Amino acid sequence: MNNNPIHIIGGGLAGSEAAWQVSRAGVPVVLHEMRPSRGTEAHQTDRLAELVCSNSFRSDDAESSAIGLLHEEMRRAESLILAAADEHRVPAGGALAVDRDHFAGAVQTALEAEPLVTIDRAEVTGLPPDDWRSVIIATGPLTSPSLAKAIQSLTGEDALAFFDAIAPIVHRESIDMETAWFQSRYDKGSGSDYINCPMTETQYDAFLDALATGEKTVFKEWEENTPYFEGCLPIEVMASRGRQTLAYGPMKPVGLTNPHNPTEKPCAIVQLRQDNALGTLFNIVGFQTKLKYGAQTRIFRMIPGLEGAEFARLGGLHRNIFLNAPLLLDDRLRLKAQPRLRFAGQITGCEGYVESAAIGLLAGRFAGAEQTGIPMGPPPVTTALGAILAHITGGAEAETYQPMNINFGLFPPLAEHHRKKARKQAYAQRALDDLAAWLAGDLTTP
Repeated sequence: MNNNPIHIIGGGLAGSEAAWQVSRAGVPVVLHEMRPSRGTEAHQTDRLAELVCSNSFRSDDAESSAIGLLHEEMRRAESLILAAADEHRVPAGGALAVDRDHFAGAVQTALEAEPLVTIDRAEVTGLPPDDWRSVIIATGPLTSPSLAKAIQSLTGEDALAFFDAIAPIVHRESIDMETAWFQSRYDKGSGSDYINCPMTETQYDAFLDALATGEKTVFKEWEENTPYFEGCLPIEVMASRGRQTLAYGPMKPVGLTNPHNPTEKPCAIVQLRQDNALGTLFNIVGFQTKLKYGAQTRIFRMIPGLEGAEFARLGGLHRNIFLNAPLLLDDRLRLKAQPRLRFAGQITGCEGYVESAAIGLLAGRFAGAEQTGIPMGPPPVTTALGAILAHITGGAEAETYQPMNINFGLFPPLAEHHRKKARKQAYAQRALDDLAAWLAGDLTTP
């Protein structure tokens, strides 16, 4: 066995998960995290696995949603990220949402307590030294400029880029509950997971007009042609696509009844989701934004119930980078031009907290297996882990590659026809059966 450490650059969700998985294989790890010596445009603390946007890991339904299935697969693969999320979950209906501070604290505590993990708080400013024989780069969408430039030089490919936006967080005590009310859509969850703010047609129209005219962040010249990720559009960009876009999107007025006026049919409803275990903070669902701070405060206080809102954090915008992974990476996440380097997390072009951690999990397992001389193939493409891996390492078209969340469209078709709900359940059952074989080391699993 080679006892040289595996170096992991980046202490976000992917890097933290990769470090945990490598240590599970009995291999020493050095986890390099540049914060706090160098900050980023989005992070607010120096904690490992800090959540910089939403606190939601999305649906936790393993039978009918691809992301819920990915949750379950990661649990079965002994994921640190899912264990911490389960331990510090907050009410969110059928979703898995977490207290962001306690979640990050649990991940960091676990890694600090692991004897095989060393945490190095210093920036890696260029390509890793040649004597680092096994490296996982998990620096995420906020890779430091110097390292990004070095990676770009090595790959010979321009790093693709897109913008990602952050939703604002409101203090619960500042929300007017004589206007707003607690209820999950279609009454899923405990009933106190979401706060709802209704809008009349007149209020909705005025809100749209304010979004259109509100002062927005001005892009630098080199940023102007960078595309947004369609799954995380700023609220004002969504609104610009048509007057009904928000009412059919994050502000859809369905599955909810206003107890203050049960007969009223709102034109739109703004939802806020619990953001911490104490229930003192709520984030505005779908309200990621590039509005300037003053405009945010003024416009978001137009929402009924939020007239006196006090913001714990306003929204923001940051530039994300990612590799053209289908062109550059092999099916073990190794860089074809220099196989000692693996990539994990959002820098590979997967999108979402869980997907990022999942790719970190796979990179850690691949690196640990390689170090110990144990053969390990990629997980079956019939699993959520295998489906997202296959997509980013060759399944997607390199010429049009864009960030992707896990979805059942990435899975191979079922052999038999099923109706919609039964079809998703069949996908899930097939995935968990095949995952069990892969975890047991059965490399013949399809």
